[in-house]
Amino acid sequence: MSAARTTGAERRPAIFRKNGLNSNRQLSGISVFLLAHNEEGNIERVVEGFKAELPKLTDDYEIIVVNDGSSDHTGQIAECMAASDHHVRVVHHAFNRGYGAAVISGINAASKAYVLLSDGDGQFDPVDCARLAAKVGDYDVVVGRRGRRADPLMRRLNGRFWSILMRLLFGLRITDVDCGFKLFRRELLSNLELEAKGAMITTELMAKLLGRGARITEVDVRHLPRMAGEQSGNSLRVIFRAFKELPALYWKLRAVRRGGGAHST
Repeated sequence: MSAARTTGAERRPAIFRKNGLNSNRQLSGISVFLLAHNEEGNIERVVEGFKAELPKLTDDYEIIVVNDGSSDHTGQIAECMAASDHHVRVVHHAFNRGYGAAVISGINAASKAYVLLSDGDGQFDPVDCARLAAKVGDYDVVVGRRGRRADPLMRRLNGRFWSILMRLLFGLRITDVDCGFKLFRRELLSNLELEAKGAMITTELMAKLLGRGARITEVDVRHLPRMAGEQSGNSLRVIFRAFKELPALYWKLRAVRRGGGAHST
């Protein structure tokens, strides 16, 4: 991968302040991609939530549902929404390829100046888009940080351990590296070679963006209880895949981090 350094002043997409709202900024355009695997009980509600909030930030938006090989009706529900609203699009995986593969598909499908990654399970509040958007004038990547994580104790402990491990191995000074709510300047994602197909994708993404000179900050966001469906992020299969990918990517990411001079705050 060519680690093309960027600076804050270099080819920044247009940002416009909304009159009377000091905490919000009007974006020139935003792509939101929702990662969904067997989310038939959540996906319509999540899409509708973003449809209500995104017009407050921009007139130019799209919502992309990445259906990662769902065996329920997630894909059909998403297609129905897309058929009735041109702002909604769907990307289908023929089988469950994994979280990382879904992230890569979402990034590749995004076409607007800013890109928001969000899980499609309804545990993030679309209202918090404004909290992230308020920071894009000063940062290239804004990462959500779950202050009160609405997950079982074991998943919270696993998440804390993983973030600490990633800090020790790769110098990622991000409190909640795996938070599924992140806003990016799309320009920084262009031609970014990503390999991880599982949960290692967030570490790989952050490390490679730092290697490109990205300025990263964190913002507290709400984390809501899951209303339908089952969590899969804490399954033994997902955990095993992450640790399997870790040694394969270790030296590459260490090299990328040594070559990058940017920082996170």
